[in-house]
Amino acid sequence: MSLLPDVFALNDSSPSSLFNISMDYIVSNLNVITKLDPKSRWRQLKDDIILPAEICERLVEAYQKKYRINDNIANMFRDRTRTRLNRVKLRNSRITDEGLRCLMEHKPSEVELIQCEYLSQASLDIISSNSENLVSLKFGPLTYALSQDENLYRQRRFVIDAPKLQRLSIHCRGMSIFPLLLLKPLHNLTHLDLSEFSSAGSTWALHELKNLVTLVLHSVLWSKEIIDWIATLTNLRHLDVSQPNERHGKYMNPNEILTKLVTSLPNLEYLDISGTNLAGTGSAVPAASDGMSDLEHVRCDIPGLVSRVDRPLEFLGLYGTLHGACKRHDIPAKVITGDANEEQILIAGSVYMERPAMLTRVLNDLYYMFRSIEHYNSYVGRALNVVLTAMETHCLEKHIQISGSATLFYIVKGKDRSRIGIHLKRRIIKVLLDGMEAHLGDDTMMRNGCLTLCQFKIPNDVLFEYERVVQILLNGVSDVNQEGFVQRIAIYLLNSLACQVDGTQKRFLGVHGAIGKMLNLIADRLERRICDDVLEVAWSTMWNVTDETPHNCQLFLDNRGMEYFLACLKSFPDKEELLRNMMGLLGNVAEVPSLRPQLMNRLFLTVFYELLESSSDGIEVSYNAAGVLAHMASDGPEAWTVFEPARDAVLERIATAVESWDRRAERNINYRSFEPILSLLHAHHTPQCQHWAVWALANLTTVYPDKYCGLVEAEGGLRLLNALLQHPGPYSMIKDLARLVIDNCARHSQDIPRSDTPDN
Repeated sequence: MSLLPDVFALNDSSPSSLFNISMDYIVSNLNVITKLDPKSRWRQLKDDIILPAEICERLVEAYQKKYRINDNIANMFRDRTRTRLNRVKLRNSRITDEGLRCLMEHKPSEVELIQCEYLSQASLDIISSNSENLVSLKFGPLTYALSQDENLYRQRRFVIDAPKLQRLSIHCRGMSIFPLLLLKPLHNLTHLDLSEFSSAGSTWALHELKNLVTLVLHSVLWSKEIIDWIATLTNLRHLDVSQPNERHGKYMNPNEILTKLVTSLPNLEYLDISGTNLAGTGSAVPAASDGMSDLEHVRCDIPGLVSRVDRPLEFLGLYGTLHGACKRHDIPAKVITGDANEEQILIAGSVYMERPAMLTRVLNDLYYMFRSIEHYNSYVGRALNVVLTAMETHCLEKHIQISGSATLFYIVKGKDRSRIGIHLKRRIIKVLLDGMEAHLGDDTMMRNGCLTLCQFKIPNDVLFEYERVVQILLNGVSDVNQEGFVQRIAIYLLNSLACQVDGTQKRFLGVHGAIGKMLNLIADRLERRICDDVLEVAWSTMWNVTDETPHNCQLFLDNRGMEYFLACLKSFPDKEELLRNMMGLLGNVAEVPSLRPQLMNRLFLTVFYELLESSSDGIEVSYNAAGVLAHMASDGPEAWTVFEPARDAVLERIATAVESWDRRAERNINYRSFEPILSLLHAHHTPQCQHWAVWALANLTTVYPDKYCGLVEAEGGLRLLNALLQHPGPYSMIKDLARLVIDNCARHSQDIPRSDTPDN
């Protein structure tokens, strides 16, 4: 029996070990230790690299956490003089027989192949020919090394030749036990797991296995022949005859069968009868016979276990038993799985980690547990570990991912969320992304994943997986026909991911189609004449994505962005939030000198000119319109190639608008840099450009001194403002505002209380 730890630290913020950091780096940068063979193009170790077994095995483990192992990775271990593998454990790999040969030639003692769907029956010969040291062998689900065609096995004396083999596990859905001719020569076998074989079939090949200590027949259809054989295994300590489907777990005469098994197996410590009727219907009354008098007053609520009342089982699996056996009072076992309480459910989650069907039910129980009750202080850590391990182990099992992600949502939004440390937080996010990536087409998984991601601090908590998050979310908004919750929450997250990140990450969004996908959503809304939150957030996302990112501004123009701007303005003229977002984006475009000629259009300029007098959304629309025009005017009179509206008229209206704004107005805006604004201070040929710029600085340093005074100083703003004061060109209002900014910064740096100053 393997249980996950009872104690699980939520708030572990200890630094990663140097070994783990190094291993993660190597996995992401294989060229550090490998090179490509110029002829074969296979990856191989560099000449000066030698890796001991501990490093090799950890490298395989670490690589599988991020990527799927293929033959090219396996080839790194071809040279056995410089690499060593004692254990070969592959899960969800793309490895073929040739790649397996590279690994098996190390003569490992332990081999585990789970979800290795590219292996063929030839891999059995590869294993057998390298089995000198093989002690443990496991074939997991979706590993097709074992064929469904029984005729193939009739032609062989045995399938696996491994004389030292002690532990054999085969989880093979839909196969009968007939092919276990392979067990005939395995006289040293002590542990046998034949989970999910569709039927018992012929068991004659099993009868020579006299030394079994552990026997797992989970989800194997029972027969009298099987029961009789099990009863002969007197050394057995661990017996599992559980069923994931109660319809297959109905035994005739269940009390008699369980009694026979338990009395025939004197060393039994672990018994799992989950999903069966072997627990009977209720309390047992001892039969009147010689030697039973001592039991007359001893209660046992499972009739077949009366003989174990004085010697309780170490473990008893009762999860999903008929007649609710796990809820009974007198059960002769120390540890029990079931659904009677949180403890039983969590134990079930740990024990059934390799059983997708049962694990899905356990995760559903945990989901309802956390959804309906708020106080599970003693169980949160354990439950979280069960859910995360389940999702990591069964990434391709959609129902486990859906149930697990739903439970994660309630855990991370609960009152213990503040206790979750950085390592655990990253593990949760990675598990969610793995599940979303594996099931991109499933709306429920995308919905659960997005909702859970929303419980974290975006973008800070996901920066370590930024590119993958972006790609998954862009996929979620790519189909305009999938209008619904997933599209809305995905676009909300994308907008958040575009805020407060650097230019490299914003450019990544643009390169991977964020602008085009937003414009597709906008085109769809325009066609249906719908102004909803998706339309507004699409413009907001592009506003953030284009911030100080010229490449993305160019993408906006190249994808007919200005046409969509005019169309939205015409169709939804009274939508303040929409107008503010659109003008904010155009402000970013106007900051790029090389793109301003594309805005020098009579129609565009007329719109901006008229919006200078807008009172929509306070001052924001007017402010952004003035910013666009100020940047265009800063290129000088010769760059103004449009006759109407006239440049002088535009400049006059800019000054009038700036004078009308409340300098203490609170703003829904965020500047990462003042470089575009500060560049306007050089425009002595057009003071109105300077006027808009110094008003912006005055407003921001007055209302948000802690945030923006330091930014003005850091970017050389004070030097430029002092130079502006010495220049004869700027008119008095500009210099007054410049002095105010300088004063604000001085007071902030000296932490002097601010005195009231008159309004504009």
